[in-house]
Amino acid sequence: MSYRTAKQGNRLPCIALLIYLMEMCMLETVRPPSHSPARILQTGLAFWPAKTLLSAVELDLFSLLAEEPLTAGQVRDRLSLHGRGLHDFLDALVALEMLTRDEGGRYGNGEEAALFLVRTSPHYAGGMLEMANARLYGFWNNLTEALRTGKPQNEIKGGENIFDAVYRDEGLLENFLGGMTGVSRGSVMRLAESFPWSTYGDLLDIGAAQGDLCVQICRRHGHLRATGLDLRPVEPVFRRHVEANGLGDRITFQAADFFNAPLPQADVITMGHILHDWSLADKKRLIARAYEALRPGGSLIVYDAVIDDERRRNAFALMMSLNMLIETREGFDYTGRDCMGWMQDAGFVNMRVEPLEGPESMVVGVKKPE
Repeated sequence: MSYRTAKQGNRLPCIALLIYLMEMCMLETVRPPSHSPARILQTGLAFWPAKTLLSAVELDLFSLLAEEPLTAGQVRDRLSLHGRGLHDFLDALVALEMLTRDEGGRYGNGEEAALFLVRTSPHYAGGMLEMANARLYGFWNNLTEALRTGKPQNEIKGGENIFDAVYRDEGLLENFLGGMTGVSRGSVMRLAESFPWSTYGDLLDIGAAQGDLCVQICRRHGHLRATGLDLRPVEPVFRRHVEANGLGDRITFQAADFFNAPLPQADVITMGHILHDWSLADKKRLIARAYEALRPGGSLIVYDAVIDDERRRNAFALMMSLNMLIETREGFDYTGRDCMGWMQDAGFVNMRVEPLEGPESMVVGVKKPE
């Protein structure tokens, strides 16, 4: 008996309605879902396109193709690869818009790859990908363990400090510092253009790595002088990068532990991808030390993958914070509101958050004028 029949005959309407609702529920269980699992599967298998790109960077494929377009056979011979899977590999990069393929079957670089993934390009951003491939890719396999234990999963898993472990190995250090340049390049170039550098005379970059921030800003602003501060093993790498850009007369290096050594005075102090390495207490300590070192009216610029205040939109920044779980003992990323609060506690005024490149933003605070 259907609900409609029962209603028309005015018999047992309540029971008939119950049967009708049960029938509808049963239909819902067999009806295909209105949504697709495609996004879930795409996210869960995102390591496929990631590793495809990382392997291409590791092989330096993009630098090879910058010389001339090549067929798959020519790529195989030049890079000493096996033929099996090669067409799939190259065509996957075409589908990912990293490569192009002409009607003659010759592969070339896509527009973005030509600009950012050719090693000789002044805009090369592959350093971060090289570091991700050599280090982070394997460590992230232990994210579940990190979430269960709260402990790092990288070179310091045995107990030592991350920088002691990385900085004593020359090859690992070079890879790590190149990664820092790669991940920062877009934001650094935006920072060089968007901040009012004409009103300042010098800058101090804390945790300078290869010195690319000093290089890019000084190249665009001829009146500025800069100092890069980092640990002693970084100095040779820093000097090579600065000299290669012809700026050795305006950019100097200072070897120091930025938590303990006196910081030189400056008009502007920058911290790029530094603050997120440390605990809350150490974050506040670094900001307070920067306040002391700045001249009155000077500015502190902190930039990272800053989490949006509602913690809903910037997925990259949230996963960068997970990366700090993997890489450090107490580090984490933070919101713009968090950072402005820490700056205010240190005495800064006129704080603001400004977007840089992609998921990154800078937080700026001004030291009170005298």
